[in-house]
Order: sequence, then C-alpha cells, then structure tokens
Amino acid sequence: MKTTHIAMWSGPRNLSTALMYAFVARGDCAVWDEPFYAAYLARTGLEHPMREAILASDDADPEHIAARCSGHIPHKQSLFYQKHMSQHMIADMPRHWMQQVENVFLIRHPARVLASFAKKYEEPGLGDIGFVQQAELFDQIADHLARPPVVIDSFDIRQAPAHMLQRLCDALGIRWTTNMLSWPKGGHPSDGVWAAYWYGAVHRSTGFAGPESDLPVLTGRSAKMVDEALPYYEHLKQFSLSAAGFASQSNEDAAH
Repeated sequence: MKTTHIAMWSGPRNLSTALMYAFVARGDCAVWDEPFYAAYLARTGLEHPMREAILASDDADPEHIAARCSGHIPHKQSLFYQKHMSQHMIADMPRHWMQQVENVFLIRHPARVLASFAKKYEEPGLGDIGFVQQAELFDQIADHLARPPVVIDSFDIRQAPAHMLQRLCDALGIRWTTNMLSWPKGGHPSDGVWAAYWYGAVHRSTGFAGPESDLPVLTGRSAKMVDEALPYYEHLKQFSLSAAGFASQSNEDAAH
C-alpha cells in the first residue's frame, strides 16, 4: 500500500482545522493536530490559553515528535495528515524529518488572520501569527527540493472547495474524493485539548464556509503588523495553486 505523510504548514486562524477535518473525512487518513505545540510551550514559557492542559496532554520532546511525524502511520491508514503551526518551529526544533514528508503551505492574508486571532489572543506579535516562520520553512524546503513546494490559499479554498481540494490532491499525488467536502458537527477525537478554546466555529460546521467578503480594515498596531507580514504572505502567494475561473485575491491585495 502506498503511503503519504503530509505536513501542512499554517498559522493561526487559517482554515487549518477545517482542512484537517476534510482529510479526516476521506476515511483513509490519520491526522495529528499541532504535534509540536506542547514542545513549543515548554521551550518558550509562553502563557497561552490552556497552557498546563496542553503540556500535560502530549509529548514535549521534539526529537520524539519528529520521529513520529516521519514514522509509522497510525491506524493502518495510507495517509498521515499533520496540522503544523509554523510559529512552533523555533530555532531548536528538529527539521531534518521534513525532508521525508510532503510539505504543503496553507496561507491566508494577514489582515484576515489578525482580525480573527486578536479576538482570542490579546495583543499578538508578529511571531505569534507565523508569517515569518512560514516563509523561512518554505524557503528551506524549496532549497532542498530545488523547486517550490505546494502552496494553497485559504481564500481560494473557500471560493471553490471542490476545485481547490482536487488540485491539492493532484499536487500531492493522492486520490481526490468528494468526502472531503463535509464532516459531522462536533469535532473529532484527534482534536488537540486546546480545541475547547479555539475550535468553536468549526465544531458547529459541517463543511467549508462560503466565499470570504472584503478584507477587514484594521487600524493602529494591527494595521502595522499587516504591513510587516504582507511581504511574507506575498512571497508564498506567487507559488500558490490558482483558482482558475474564480475570483482572484489580487484585487484584495491591490486595495490594501
């Protein structure tokens, strides 16, 4: 049986949980929700919501985690989908295992990320939203492959879920199935313990939300952070799977 390990690199509030649920719904895919979160908190000392519960819930040894990411696929499945947060990969986290998996980069315009994240996390900094780290990881993998790895924009997924998920499956060399378009309400047993704080909206969903509206207008510190993050987003955006025949986000970026 052909097997595929998929490391999906995202930042917070990026459609990442919904995309994880889409892969769960396939029926041939094991998933792992934010493998390095406990290790990240243990090493940084950051006071995230539910910190102690997160530290108690999972392995905090990054080498153990890395071995599992590239190792045996749980539950005798053919796919192993890992939802990774780019900001978790601080300097001392192992990255050698990334050369043994399929790396995909899930991006979202920083104005949308900040508008959503700030509702849950007080005064986030640029390092909290993952854009710098995501671009660094992208460049590292591109150097290893001698070509850009797969990039997909959450805006495009919401514009045309079936079209974009089929393109993603084709890029990964895996079977496309319409099962990926819906899932039951209420979450999944593989959710991290932090789901109780962060996943309320996706737990109420049964599929991808409709197309996104205009970019939110941010002011003050948030607007400054958008300007700081935008070059990293645009660096990856140029390599993203296009939603040919559907509205482009380039008009949004021009209006920013």
